[in-house]
Amino acid sequence: MRRRLLRNGLAALAVAGLGLPALPAHASDAEIRAAALQPSDDQYILNADIAAELTPLLADVVGRGVSLYFIAEFELSAPRWYWLDEEIATRSLTYRLSYQSLTRQYRLTTGALHQNFGSLDEALRTMLRIRNWGVADRGSLRVGRSYNAALRFRLDVGELPKPLQVSALGRKDWNLATDWYRWTFVAAARESAK
Repeated sequence: MRRRLLRNGLAALAVAGLGLPALPAHASDAEIRAAALQPSDDQYILNADIAAELTPLLADVVGRGVSLYFIAEFELSAPRWYWLDEEIATRSLTYRLSYQSLTRQYRLTTGALHQNFGSLDEALRTMLRIRNWGVADRGSLRVGRSYNAALRFRLDVGELPKPLQVSALGRKDWNLATDWYRWTFVAAARESAK
């Protein structure tokens, strides 16, 4: 009991230390609007459009210099009637969204690449529009065979500073996640060069 009180007190102090106002709970309605796999030279690429908005709390947190991490997760499997589906590919793409107070710009980082934006909306539009993400080698899929594809996008609460992780537990205003978007994909033959 004493530990729980101490943890809750530390979480409250962490949020108060950031100077965050007590905002009403606002669950984000995030969804994947479209997703498609297309063959390229040596792999299949994923293009997807996601609709999401940061809750007022998340926008305030990033504006105060706390980096937010988002993950796009992709799974590709081949159905089997006699056993569990065969896992073909599992990929994840991590985005880091941060605010640079000296330059007054938002920075979106993926791996070693980063891009600066003048507004939060511009950074979000870029992050929520996935293009040319290589998710499966062409040799791992059989032409004409049907595969099950799934994609989701979410805030990675585990990457928040520890005091904020505690305060995020069970609170809707810290939540930004889509449901799994699932579709059936038939591997296509490589188009011949014209």
